[in-house]
Amino acid sequence: MTGVPASAAGGPSGARRAAANAAPGGVPGAAGRTAAREARGAAPGPPGGVPGADGLSGRGSGGKNPPGDEVSRGAASGDVLDAGDGAKPPRGGKIAAAAVNQASVWNIANLLTMLRLLLVPAFVALMLADGGYDPAWRSLAWAAFAIAMITDLFDGHLARTYNLVTDFGKIADPIADKAIMGAALVCLSALGDLPWWVTGVILGRELGITLLRFLVIRYGVIPASRGGKLKTLTQGVAVGMYVLALTGWLATLRWWVMAAAVVLTVVTGLDYVKQAIVLRRRGIAERRAALEEMEA
Repeated sequence: MTGVPASAAGGPSGARRAAANAAPGGVPGAAGRTAAREARGAAPGPPGGVPGADGLSGRGSGGKNPPGDEVSRGAASGDVLDAGDGAKPPRGGKIAAAAVNQASVWNIANLLTMLRLLLVPAFVALMLADGGYDPAWRSLAWAAFAIAMITDLFDGHLARTYNLVTDFGKIADPIADKAIMGAALVCLSALGDLPWWVTGVILGRELGITLLRFLVIRYGVIPASRGGKLKTLTQGVAVGMYVLALTGWLATLRWWVMAAAVVLTVVTGLDYVKQAIVLRRRGIAERRAALEEMEA
């Protein structure tokens, strides 16, 4: 029975010596070169080294990948070929993800919403300055109100277009809308420029529809209608005209604009109530059908 050669028993170093002695003059032959390559592929690399496929990648032994060896380069560079093979996320990945989510709150859409919230006390201070009837202060109050209404048009569009929707924005945006409009209506009624019943109708509708949305959210979301958008625009224009100290035919015109805003407020409010009822009935019917299908 043939024994194990000393060169093979010596591990990879012995294999290289055998390859070197395979031909005269120390030049390895074909068999020697094959043995040397196998020895290099089996040789352990430095700590942290990643051996290439079939030992062809020289990363584990300090060599270089041969040109065109894409598989070896991918394995040596640490590319993840299959993320589903039990690969674990890097340590601290959850903390990093939480930091990204927290930083995403500070986007342009949310900053515009925060600006509207800050404009509310500024608007009230300007509106009531010097008794509330000085044309100069009323003009500055109108500027603050106009900026708030314009930013209301942009922040939602930016959030949807650039995927900047956050939980903070979902909560703060409607609060900012109701706050600036409510502050303007209350100030106008307190100064005697607008009847209190108009303020009550508009604010009652806004708060009621907001509450209604929360009540039926388990069945679905009531989408914003064109009439609702027209109502918001008309309200903004009417309240802005009342904030300014207008006289003559402009004062008459603002009365008609406010009348149109009140009509749109009531009509769109009733339409939202109808949509909520239909949405609730549909949701209940779908749940009942799903339960009957499961029982059958």
